[in-house]
Amino acid sequence: MLELRPSCECCDIDLPPSATNAMICTFECTFCRDCVENRLKGVCPNCGGNFAPRPVRPPSKLANNPSSTRRPPAAAVNTNRSMPLVNLRALLFAAVGLLSIAIGYRASAAADDYPSRPIRLIIPFPPGGSNDVVGRIVANQLGQKLGQTVFVDNRAGAGGVVGTDVAAKSAPDGYTLLVISIAHAVDPFIYKEPYDPIKDFVPVAILATGTNVLTVNPSVPVHSVKELIDLAKAKPGFLNYASAGIGSFQNLSGELFKVMAGVDIVHVPYKGGGPSMLAVIAGEAQLMFSSIVQTVSNIQAGRLRPLATGGAKRSPIMPELPTIAEGGVPGYVAADWWGILAPAGTPAPIVAKLHGAIEEVLRSEDTKKNLDQQGATPLHMSSAEFGAYIKAEMTKWGPVVTTAGIKAE
Repeated sequence: MLELRPSCECCDIDLPPSATNAMICTFECTFCRDCVENRLKGVCPNCGGNFAPRPVRPPSKLANNPSSTRRPPAAAVNTNRSMPLVNLRALLFAAVGLLSIAIGYRASAAADDYPSRPIRLIIPFPPGGSNDVVGRIVANQLGQKLGQTVFVDNRAGAGGVVGTDVAAKSAPDGYTLLVISIAHAVDPFIYKEPYDPIKDFVPVAILATGTNVLTVNPSVPVHSVKELIDLAKAKPGFLNYASAGIGSFQNLSGELFKVMAGVDIVHVPYKGGGPSMLAVIAGEAQLMFSSIVQTVSNIQAGRLRPLATGGAKRSPIMPELPTIAEGGVPGYVAADWWGILAPAGTPAPIVAKLHGAIEEVLRSEDTKKNLDQQGATPLHMSSAEFGAYIKAEMTKWGPVVTTAGIKAE
């Protein structure tokens, strides 16, 4: 075992424990008095501490590697051990601030370049339904506005859950969007969803609203709401109404009619608004409460007979039709809505750019004309307002689903 002797960190002379010329600073850096007074001017070059004559600590005893205990010369040491803690915190906050600025700059730059490739618009129902009709009207105009193709991807199944799940699990880069309707607010009370309808998405923009229309197959011997109610009461369980699926707007509209009119008609769910309409046209089901958006063309072609619309007032595109309330079910009102979501984590600048583009599309004369021809009315909200609207719709329809006993089959 070798006993080491401390030395001056400036001139390297030995300073044994008995040395009277040893000077030790606040943080115990050791120098000789001559160096402190003549070279260092009383300030430690290592830590900035002040000096005082103090006894030198007994030397350490180390084996095998005695040279490892020697400090480097003062000129090579640059450790400021007296730096105030507040300065360290300031440096930390500055680093965090710079990181935040860098991230914000990257997100802003990404929005400037967005979109640089085609955008996928997922519609969680088959072609022909109201989601599909509204989605395609907006997609065509939005693509022109952004300078990139916005292509529709129909992903049907489980009342919209299948397509919505695909969107939830997509990259949050603005290149996958989702069209939703009232079903998005209702499905959580019916299906065991593999996603959170609020937390897993960011609201982009609401698109439009539209009422329903009560139609029957032309072979059904009724021409008014009153006649339909009389037939249903005369033959309980005889009439079937088709819907786009359990929990769809059509299903909710039908159940509301059953309760308010006091009739027994049987619900037959299909995999989307298009298939359900084809079923009524073919006579598989006798009637339906479909969105007016998807039904106008078949009414005009004579494939379906309209009895009434479900809004609070008559539809401007079919003003000759009474409302269901006017036809014999006082207080009946049913209206659907459509909007666009993006996966959670989509950069805010991209969401803002999409919202702005969609707002321009909805205010264009071409879009308003196309929606009006389908019986839909454009709506305008900020992204935050749309998010609050979705939550309010969930609060509104949850008890209705529970009271009506609507369950997945």
